[in-house]
Amino acid sequence: PEFYERLRKRGISNNWMTMVGQGTLREYVVGRDDRPATEDEIQQMRRLVEEAARQGVFGVSSGLEYTPGSFASTGEIAQVCAALNHVPGAVKLYATHMRNEDDTVEEALQEAIQIARTARVGLQVSHLKALGKRNWPKAPRLLQMLDEAHAGGMAVAADRYPYSAYSTGLSALFPLWVREGGTERFLNRLKDPSLQERIREGVRFKIDRLGSWHAVLISGVNLEKNRWMLGLRVDEIARKLAKDPFEVVRELLIAEKGRVSMCGFGMSEENTRRILSHPLVAVASDGTALAVDGDLSKGHPHPRSFGTFPRVLGRYVREEKLMPLEEAVRKMTSLPARMLGLRDRGRLVPGAFADIVLFDPDKVADRATWENPKQYPVGVVYVLVNGEFVLFEGERTAKRPGRVLRSLT
Repeated sequence: PEFYERLRKRGISNNWMTMVGQGTLREYVVGRDDRPATEDEIQQMRRLVEEAARQGVFGVSSGLEYTPGSFASTGEIAQVCAALNHVPGAVKLYATHMRNEDDTVEEALQEAIQIARTARVGLQVSHLKALGKRNWPKAPRLLQMLDEAHAGGMAVAADRYPYSAYSTGLSALFPLWVREGGTERFLNRLKDPSLQERIREGVRFKIDRLGSWHAVLISGVNLEKNRWMLGLRVDEIARKLAKDPFEVVRELLIAEKGRVSMCGFGMSEENTRRILSHPLVAVASDGTALAVDGDLSKGHPHPRSFGTFPRVLGRYVREEKLMPLEEAVRKMTSLPARMLGLRDRGRLVPGAFADIVLFDPDKVADRATWENPKQYPVGVVYVLVNGEFVLFEGERTAKRPGRVLRSLT
């Protein structure tokens, strides 16, 4: 509640809402170690979910490829999510970055469906994908699984961004056992000579799925001495330094204390189109709030933070005719609003909140590229939030009409 009030008093340009993180709960209650939660700990996490639901969160989210949330069992997560049912009027939704997105992606999706079904909540699969060329043929089956769950009565959807590369922390290339226990223990393992061959083998497994080190682009560092690496592929950096790519990554993570971001080129364009056009898939950036200057302009980010929605409207709708304009708009508005239980948003109807984007369908396009990602799109003329202009004739206004949205209000 204190953070909600701080946002309200400060004023925000856009609407803001949140979920409660399963990994955050687990770290708070269980810690960072790889062990089962006790029954008492599960009950404590359930009580925290109920408290968060009463404060207005929009469900439970998870990132099961990241520690410590990854250490939870299927049953534990289902029990935690089920606590949403104890708060009348709460949004009952489980949104997940699944446990795996490559070799066992089908099993990971089945787990997500099982969790939602057991907990009696809706399911939102974040940035649905099949990573690695050997796994690209699995995408049709993933969509079929969503269709089957939907046909069985489950409130289920997924989302996807219009790019064939993802973005995450560079540490995600390392096995879970290397990352267990938090950043300090992770870095100590990277420095331990006795563990290097085992760690190298685990990283090699991930790189084999991506194809090569050329598929890994460095997108975020903090130290000035390392900024020259931004926007470069790891194999390019290794050649410049005359070092082994694994050693480049290991030393960079140690120097940056684990805080390095990457983009991974591991998806196919065919699957990007297939997933984006599926009726149960919304458009979402999976990005962060960035700007072309100031504090929010640091790094060399994935272009999705600047280009996702205009890219769909320009490239996939206008140029490639992948879907009708109306369907693309539905995927950006009423579909996510429905999954989140936002009854008064996401549609242009009398009585709804006036969150409106006016764009030129003949001109709207993304300009953000891998080489120069920090570029605003073109063709977006006006943006209204709760009936007030935050973008007028392509220029930002100083207004802050955004609201903190709560699920129980």
